[in-house]
Order: sequence, then C-alpha cells, then structure tokens
Amino acid sequence: MGKDGASISDDEWERFLREAEAGTQGAPEEPSARARMVARKLGEETGPPEAWRAYRPARRRSKGWYVVGLLVAVGLAVVALAPGRVVGWFAGDEGGNTPLAAESERPSQPPATKSAAQLPTLDKPFRGSPAAQWSDGTAGIHLPAAQATGWMSKAQVAQALDRTRDFLGASSLDAGVLSGKRPSKAIALINPHQQDVQDFLATAFSRPSREDDPLLLFSRFSTADVRLVGDVIKTRGRITYKEGDRGSVEVATDVTYVYPVRAASGSDEVARTIVRREVVMSWDDPAKVVIEPGTFSLVSYKVDTTNGGCDTFTGYLTPEFRAERASSGSGDGPEVDPYDRSESMDERMREAEDAGCGTATRS
Repeated sequence: MGKDGASISDDEWERFLREAEAGTQGAPEEPSARARMVARKLGEETGPPEAWRAYRPARRRSKGWYVVGLLVAVGLAVVALAPGRVVGWFAGDEGGNTPLAAESERPSQPPATKSAAQLPTLDKPFRGSPAAQWSDGTAGIHLPAAQATGWMSKAQVAQALDRTRDFLGASSLDAGVLSGKRPSKAIALINPHQQDVQDFLATAFSRPSREDDPLLLFSRFSTADVRLVGDVIKTRGRITYKEGDRGSVEVATDVTYVYPVRAASGSDEVARTIVRREVVMSWDDPAKVVIEPGTFSLVSYKVDTTNGGCDTFTGYLTPEFRAERASSGSGDGPEVDPYDRSESMDERMREAEDAGCGTATRS
C-alpha cells in the first residue's frame, strides 16, 4: 500500500522486483533468515513419553541491509495435572461470572484460583476456570487504537491491526484448522517472499518434526483422537504495535487460547488444552522490502502449551485424559500456572529452556 492508503500498482510492483533482481541501489530486498537451529534438551528422558514439549530453537537472522530476524521458541510443556488441583472449566457457569474487561496491558498477578470441585462437563466445559470470565474467539483479543506509524497512515495501521487479528483467528480459532485442515487463509497473510518461512510451511504439515512443527503457529487437533466440545474457544490477550526497522509497523500479539476437548471414542470426560502464543510480525514498506501488499513478514513466534503433548511431534495437539495422566505420571519440570499472564513470554522461555515436562497447577 502507498501512504495514501491505495494499493501499489502492478507497474510499480514489477519495477520493485526488477530492481531487486538486478541489484539496483535502493531496490527492496527479500526478507530472509538462515536455516532454523534447535537446541536440544539436556539429559536423557526416562519413562513413558511426556505429553509436553520444552525446546527453544535459536534466533534466525538474515544478511543484508534489511534484517528480518525470525525467533522461534517453544516454552515449557506441561503434561500431568497436579493431583487434587485440577480446576474445571465453564461455558455458562452457574456462578454468574461477569466478563472481564479487555486486557490492554500485562496483568500484575495471575487470576484467582477457583474451587477444584467445579469440574468441566460437556454442557459447561469452562466451569471453574479463569476462562469462564474470558471472551469468546477474537473478542478476547484487545485491539489498540490506530495512529499513523512508520510508513503507514492511521487508516493503514487500522487495517494492519484488523488483518493481524484475522491471522490469529485463521491460525488458532478457525473450525477447519482446529480439526486438522491446512490453515490456507492464515498462510495467505504471510509474506510469500520470506523464503525460510515458506520452507518451514512447506515441510511442517507433511513431515512435522521438532524443528518444523506447525503447532508453533497454528492450533490443530486430530479428529481421529479428540473432538472439540462445543464451538466456543475462550481467549485472552492483546495486540500492540510500534515503528520497526526501515519504517515498518511491527505488531506484537500475545494471546492465550483455551480449548475444551473430549476423546473421539465418545467419553463424557472433558479435558482442556491451553495454548499461549506470542507472534511478532512486520508490516513492511514495499518500497524497501520485497513483500506482497496485504501480507506481513514474521519476526518471531513463541508458544507455551499445557496438555498438548510433550516431545510428540505429530503436527497435532495431543491432550491427555485421566487414565493417560495416571499412567504417564507427572512431569519432571517446574510447576506452571497456564493462566498466569503476568509473566512475559520471554520470562517463561528462560524458565523453560532447560526444563523437562512440567506440572500444571490447574487446567
């Protein structure tokens, strides 16, 4: 887009590409980053496979005068819920909870703990959980007021923020994506010229691995194993923005998603998978960076998952139910409150870097 809000013409875009290919001074360059590196956990795992992951891939940087560094991190994954402290979930709790105001800034403390006797049910999958007072879907993601920033006008920033929230919905809330389909709408918003990200996307869904795991960016369940309970996903989080490199608009998102699930076999037991993601993206000036209008370049993404699988790289979230938790035992890492948003993702990553599978204090 130009500064006046209009889309770039085909002639201008072709000129940008020709100059970039020819190496003309001042031409836009393709954002790129070198191959992903993964820091393996220290020590050997013993016993049955844990249901949570804990690894932190290293920063990826590109060469040239414009850098789109891509940081990928996965936080402490928690498998076993501490006995006696499992908290239920809500979808219309009889307690008459009042919805919380939007989270415009980081909270100073974790939410209060509710009665462990309030276990989830098929009718009330969020009962007893802090998520009982959270909003549904993208309504739980706070969107700031738009102001002219970097190369963008106020109207363009507003559009970028809307498209950022669209990406979060398409990647972590879309019913088809949650049931295992390819997140085509979300992928369409990612800069197709960011080659390392495109390589990651090309591999992640066909050959998922520790390094190429679609769960870094997308929430997916295998319907052969689990089914979502109802059509409501509770969320809490916020979007912020600032001027980034080369006059770009850098948008940061930090959102926690709560997914109630049941076994595909038809059991009435409801479990919860909680995913917190921080995705940072750059809405770049096409006069300086090779990018398709209406798309963004990824700067970093981090994920911290509770009851979604530990060192299980199937490309799907793999929640455990009571019988599985009893047989697998507790995690070997520290205790974690998955609803605690008072701690930044960077702090959570540092704590989880060398930790094994931890124990969630509540679900």
